[in-house]
Amino acid sequence: MLRAMDSGVAGLRSHQNKLDVISNNIANVNTFGFKAQSYSFKDTMYQTSNASATGKATSGVAKSGGINGAQYGYGSLTGSIATDFTSSTPSYVGGFNASINGSGFFITNSGNLANPVTVDTSSATAIVKTTKDMKEANFSYTRVGQFNIDSNGYVVDANGNFVYGFRPNTLTDPTAYGAGETSTDTNDTNGASSGAKELYALRAPDYKDLDVSAAGKYEAEAIQMKSVEIGNDGVIKGIIEDKGEEKSIILGKVAIASFQNQEGLMKGGNNTFNASTGDNTGHVTATEPGVGATPTLMAGYLEASNVDLAKEFSDMITTQRGFQANSKIITVSDEILQELVNMKR
Repeated sequence: MLRAMDSGVAGLRSHQNKLDVISNNIANVNTFGFKAQSYSFKDTMYQTSNASATGKATSGVAKSGGINGAQYGYGSLTGSIATDFTSSTPSYVGGFNASINGSGFFITNSGNLANPVTVDTSSATAIVKTTKDMKEANFSYTRVGQFNIDSNGYVVDANGNFVYGFRPNTLTDPTAYGAGETSTDTNDTNGASSGAKELYALRAPDYKDLDVSAAGKYEAEAIQMKSVEIGNDGVIKGIIEDKGEEKSIILGKVAIASFQNQEGLMKGGNNTFNASTGDNTGHVTATEPGVGATPTLMAGYLEASNVDLAKEFSDMITTQRGFQANSKIITVSDEILQELVNMKR
């Protein structure tokens, strides 16, 4: 078979793969939080006809000239499929929604972990342990803050996944977040004496024996909210009715996850990304919105898709032409083979 036909087939496959990426981008032009992907090609293996060689010389006198190598290529392959994490325009939708005003991700999980995940950024060793624990917890990370309260009092996203964050040390006017439900250390601004914080699935406290001056209990049936809202600082406030009187309580503060290399995340569908042990995301930490370099939130907003339709249509046209050109190579190769067959007649 002709090398040209092999190259044409390889070109058809790689251009079809790029069309798949482009079509997925266009299909998600109106998907909240969607991050577009870009596709690149690379050339494939080569067959060497002549190797590169230097000329021969004797006593400083050239006896023969050097020659350059000659190689035959076999078409193109998929080079890379990269995700563009550039932030897109936030759209105001109101309600119990929030958009991250910068880089980072909300932390969710399809299950309610039996034990909290401790995050600590006080040292390099602590960050390594935090990274290991968070990746082993199988969290799903999302840019879409579509929140609501389920029948059990948990804060969940649009997929029904539990939203993780830091619990307050008191239900009203808390001075610390993330110290755990039994701690009331108001002198520690980090939420724990060691600088560590505990990530829990955020939930309304127990409706029994509610004491708004102390940390809530979370083992029994949760109190139901009359209304709930989230602030730009990530604090979730709820209105409850206690003994015929409306009271405002704090459910907690959502956590924002930051990755050393967010391009190493894998898409998990449903507007989520996944990280696992051994991947290329590097270290991962979780902090409060607006603390240090962590961005604040935009309450009531959702991030739009960052798909650029003008670019996608332009890429679609050039990719279609590339596909047509490679199909033409196969047609010409077939005609040449037909001529060879006809020579026998």
